[in-house]
Amino acid sequence: MKIQIEKTTYSGKISAPPSKSAAHRRLICAALANGKSVIHCISESEDMKATIDCIKALGATVEKDGDTVTVIGCDPKNREKATLNCRESGSTLRFFVPICLLSDKEATLNGSERLMSRPLEPYEEICVSQGMDYILTENDLTVKGPITSGHFRLRGDVSSQFISGLMFALPLCDGFSVIELIPPVMSASYIAMTVEALKEFGVHVEVTEDDKIIIPGGQKYKPTVCTVEGDWSNAAFFLALNTLGSDIEIDGLRRRSLQGDEVIIKLLGKLSRTCPTIDVSDCPDLAPILMATAAALNGVHLINTDRLKIKESDRGEAMAQELRKLGVTVTVGDNEITVTAPDSLTPLKEPLLGHNDHRIVMASAIILSLVGGEIDGCEAVSKSFPDFFEILNALK
Repeated sequence: MKIQIEKTTYSGKISAPPSKSAAHRRLICAALANGKSVIHCISESEDMKATIDCIKALGATVEKDGDTVTVIGCDPKNREKATLNCRESGSTLRFFVPICLLSDKEATLNGSERLMSRPLEPYEEICVSQGMDYILTENDLTVKGPITSGHFRLRGDVSSQFISGLMFALPLCDGFSVIELIPPVMSASYIAMTVEALKEFGVHVEVTEDDKIIIPGGQKYKPTVCTVEGDWSNAAFFLALNTLGSDIEIDGLRRRSLQGDEVIIKLLGKLSRTCPTIDVSDCPDLAPILMATAAALNGVHLINTDRLKIKESDRGEAMAQELRKLGVTVTVGDNEITVTAPDSLTPLKEPLLGHNDHRIVMASAIILSLVGGEIDGCEAVSKSFPDFFEILNALK
């Protein structure tokens, strides 16, 4: 799908879309609870549909009415053989592997080719160490438990999704567990979001100062009613428009949120004043919009960017390819990216490409508001923000 972006500024008032990260976690907790939970503010994104499909596959009952989802939980230990379609959602895949391992019956998790090529080694190591089945092909992953409580040692610089996945499952095991994180620990904010979600559903875990996560076993998830907060990572695109001259009021964002991407307010301020060095280890999803905004202002030097290679696209390289079409110099290293802003952006002679990545598409739309041009592959926004362009057009 191609969309033409006009050279324009935007104004008006919008509500922030619901946080995808917060919603994943609460849907999963609701599925593990014995009883009925009601969760308000769930989006229609493909990632939410993936998680809902997966909790249904495990035996939960789900009803959706507008943006409200009612979940009657299930017992993941006593499920039948199951197939879980994770679509293109990396969070869904990684969160559900340990939950599937609670049972001694097979579960097969599948998804897009790109999804199944993303790293899963920490789970393979755990399965091998405990003698559990782990069969990974190009198309799917089949696992069989049951996982047992104990001591788990994980690198802190891998995706926090592995850590959160274990945090969902281990409270339901019989014994006491410890997850020891090997420094440096990145994406700590996402671990904190998992702790918060677990607490809402009556599950206690403790994160110590020396990077250990203490998880008592034999716990039970309690059903609850909750509301998903607004999403800083998707609101970041509209906040960037404001930095570039638009005037958009955004409701529904919680200040002092546990979302690491709340830092976008501070980072956009830096980009407007100078060419800063920014560590994206705790906010990797902000990298595309930071690159796009910096290209129109003073440039930026991003560090700890290696994880961008294993997102929906190789995000650093994808953004570099598209920004170069606008006359921007971008250097992509193994673990750093430098964007050098030109004196002025070059008018676009060919479409920017979306690389099948929602964040590349949305970041491209923001920078094109300064020069105009076409984006090819806009359907990718359905993954996290399906009404992005509808909202954007309403602000003209």
